[in-house]
Formats: sequence, structure tokens, C-alpha cells
Amino acid sequence: MNRTDFAKVKRVVVKIGSSLLTKGGQGLDKVAIAAWVEQMAGLRQQSIDVILVSSGSVAEGMCRLGMKVRPKTLHELQAAASVGQMGLVRVFDDNFQRHRLHAAQVLLTHDDLSDRQRYLNARSTLLTLLKFGVVPVINENDAVATEEIRFGDNDTLAALVANLVEADLLIILTDQQGLFTGDPGLHPDAKLISEISVNDDRLDVMAGDSRSGLGRGGMCTKVRAARLASRSGAATVIAAGAVDNVIASVISGADLGTYLLPDIEPLVARKRWLAGQLQVKGQLVLDAGAVRMLQNEGKSLLAVGVKSASGRFERGELVSCVDESGLEIARGLINYGNVDAQLIAGKNSSEFENILGYFDDSELIHRDNLVII
Repeated sequence: MNRTDFAKVKRVVVKIGSSLLTKGGQGLDKVAIAAWVEQMAGLRQQSIDVILVSSGSVAEGMCRLGMKVRPKTLHELQAAASVGQMGLVRVFDDNFQRHRLHAAQVLLTHDDLSDRQRYLNARSTLLTLLKFGVVPVINENDAVATEEIRFGDNDTLAALVANLVEADLLIILTDQQGLFTGDPGLHPDAKLISEISVNDDRLDVMAGDSRSGLGRGGMCTKVRAARLASRSGAATVIAAGAVDNVIASVISGADLGTYLLPDIEPLVARKRWLAGQLQVKGQLVLDAGAVRMLQNEGKSLLAVGVKSASGRFERGELVSCVDESGLEIARGLINYGNVDAQLIAGKNSSEFENILGYFDDSELIHRDNLVII
């Protein structure tokens, strides 16, 4: 994808760093936030889905609590995050409301994206919010996250969210113009890199650590984030958040910041992930009508088209879909465990609640979580 293709993107993740949001630790920069929100509202007017990953809760909490240096202990970080999150959410919500847009706070931990069931739940929630035109505002759940489950930086979180919702583009706004051939603070002759492959070995030498002391990331985490995002085929742009109209300019294809190109297309990436990197836990036998709907019309798999289910699997795990002769035609992440899938096989979704005592999803496998073999 070239920069000129950015105008075609349908889903964007925007990540804004702590230093930008808090004017280098002086408190929330409400003027800048209003400008970024206005640009994101402009994307929504173009029918582009927008997910915001916001740093700043710890930095804002530090400011409110009078802390001059980022805390070292986990419980102090959690306390600062709890205080700061209140102000962060309020200012974003107020600004989105001015543009007649609803925002939704979503706090995640690493467990939410590593556990298959919680991954699928998080994905379903975010996609439902986007369907309603809501802008999810995502942050790491610093108030409860332990050291073992922390993302470590919101650049990584933004990349994983891009994977989660299959975003076309990740925009990382920072206090730097982009990625340079060296640290511009140490090497005055360092040059801004306009475009580079996400897997170019030179990136490992160029990226440096954060020196602001406010966030946990530096250019090295942004490079890692771009590589993570590329696993689902998402492109990444690292740009200066202080540039006027930066988000809209990036989308319009302007030569701003550093563009890190993914090495594979989104569809190929998802097929590779679903078809090769997850263990198949069960099998569904489909009738001829269901096979036709999947292969020819790109539909979701409904339980009514399933003749039988076998294997041991939980919600969110990978199952194989075969026709009545045993030929595999698709694989996907299933919305019901094996016991419940066996009970609702061949049934209409209107019967699920009577059979199971609850209703989660009308599809057995949603088309976004299914790949044709």
C-alpha cells in the first residue's frame, strides 16, 4: 500500500503518547486533544472506523498528585493511573460529544488478548462499538495489571488492537517528527526516514529508547509495534502529533513522518494466522447449503447449516469445517464450546436460548473469523 492508498482505508487505530497528551507532564493539553478529536471526527464523517489508544493516565495522575518523577513501584503506578484516568476519559468524552459522537472507555490487560475466549469477547465488543459509530478509547488497565501481564507500553497495545480489529492503518503520534537514521539529539546530521520496510534490519540500529521519563516507550517500542501490526497486514505511520491537522494529513497521503510498510497483505496475513498458526480443536460437518454460502457468498456460518460437531473446544478456539464427504473447506474461530455446538447444530438462532438457556451470537462462526481453505 502506498501513501496515496491511505484514502481508501476503512479502519484506523490512532495512538497518542503521554508526552503529547500532557504537554511533557504539565497536565492534559486540552487544546491539542480538542484538535485531535476534531480530526478523528472528520474520519468518522468519511465512514472510517476510528479506535483511539491513549496513553497519559499515569502522567495525568502524577500531575494531579504532585509527583515530579514517574513512580517505580507498581502500586504507586496503579494509584496514579486510577486518578489520571478520570481526567483523561472526561476530556475525551466531552470533546467527542461536541462532534455528536459517543466514546467508550475500554481498559485491557495482556490476558484479555492472550486468552482465546477473552480475545474473542474483546474483539466482539470493539466491533459492535464500531458498528454503532462509537469511538473506543483504549488504555492499558494500569489500575489492576500486574507486572507479569503488563503490555509494557501503549505502542504494543495499539499494535495488538490493530491486529484485533484488523485495522488497515496504525498512526502513532509522538513528540518526534518520525524515525531518523540516528538519534537527532545526539547526531545533528541524522535524517528523517520517509518510508521503510517494517522488516528492514536497519531499523534495529536506528530506534532508540524514550528519554522523556513519562512513558514507557521510545522509538524502539514503536518499531516493535509496527512489526506487530504488520502481522495482520496493517501499515504504520509514526508522526509528530504537534503538526497541524496531522491525522487528516496522514490519511490524505501527505509525506509526514515515517511510513513503515508491512510485508504481507491483510487477507494473506489473516489466512496465514487462521490456517497455520492455531491448533485445530474440533470439526464441523456442513450441509451443501452451508458450503455454498461460505464458498460463493462469503457469509458467516450459521448453526442451521451444521450437521454435526465433534472434538473438544471452547469459545474462541479454531475448528475445521468440512463438507459431507470430509473435504475441508474452511477454518474459523467458533463462538460456542463443543457441548453447546452439538446441541444447536442444525437449529435456527431463534432456538438457541430455549436450548442453551442463554444467547451469545447468532453465528456459529462469524465471517470475520473464518477463512476458506
